Amino acid sequence: MSDVHGSKLNRLQREVPEGFLVDAAWLERNGYASNLRHRYVSSGWLESLAHGIYRRPPPRLRATTPQEIPWAVALVSLQTLMAWPGVVGGRTALTAQGFGHYLHPHGADEVHLYGNQPPPGWLRKLPTGTQYIFHRAGRLFDPNLIAEEPHAVRVDVASGVTTPLPRGLRSHSPDVAWSATGWPIICSAPERAILELLDELPERETFQQVDVIFQSLVNLHPRQCQRLLEACHNVKVKRLFLWFVQRHHSRLLSQLDRARIDLGKGKRLIARNGRWNREFQITVPGDLDGTG
Repeated sequence: MSDVHGSKLNRLQREVPEGFLVDAAWLERNGYASNLRHRYVSSGWLESLAHGIYRRPPPRLRATTPQEIPWAVALVSLQTLMAWPGVVGGRTALTAQGFGHYLHPHGADEVHLYGNQPPPGWLRKLPTGTQYIFHRAGRLFDPNLIAEEPHAVRVDVASGVTTPLPRGLRSHSPDVAWSATGWPIICSAPERAILELLDELPERETFQQVDVIFQSLVNLHPRQCQRLLEACHNVKVKRLFLWFVQRHHSRLLSQLDRARIDLGKGKRLIARNGRWNREFQITVPGDLDGTG
């Protein structure tokens, strides 16, 4: 092996943790031409998962097939190595942070992603059995809130430490057995994830499930909630959030400055054949609402 090729291989092994993914574009930008990529695949230093997608093999004792790639590894690879400026949000973020047992398993194979730039098309081609659902975050939140700058979701390659994150986001280390580094996923904090989940109600989520989740969200930060509500464009989401908070966390409701939260005008029919809630001008299921 030439010194040049040996140096490049050493750099690849330093910068790409075992089991992580990179695409052809990343390899090309970093000086790994197609002939070199082919050589690495032939020698077993890289695995070809799909056209233009490569994985550095995981530890031999815990090697997995391409069909067993955890979705978390694909996302960490995208956010850290390839600097995709999007986050894991909504249902998936709540599940990752310990609230998943409150959600019906119908979406267990779904991963919800938020951002203004869709993930690369190859993500859906990975043979993992996961359905990736992309949501344009700018439809729900003010653009200034969204982690659009690449540095906002970067993780230091050497240490695995995240840079400071915009409000509403946090890092979460997924439970991947062979990933000793503990590299984190960038995901929505509960305060933001619950707003993203409310946006799915009632078409893809149910009032009953969301109601149980709200009961468990006992540590929502008032200042964080205030900032997110002020930055949220969706009147339905904001009214529902305040209604659920009123049901379960009246102290939090008293800590919010509702005068600074734009709740729009007019009525909102959300639950068909539901009960009318006069305070928030919405219809909600009669078995949950006790007010007139």
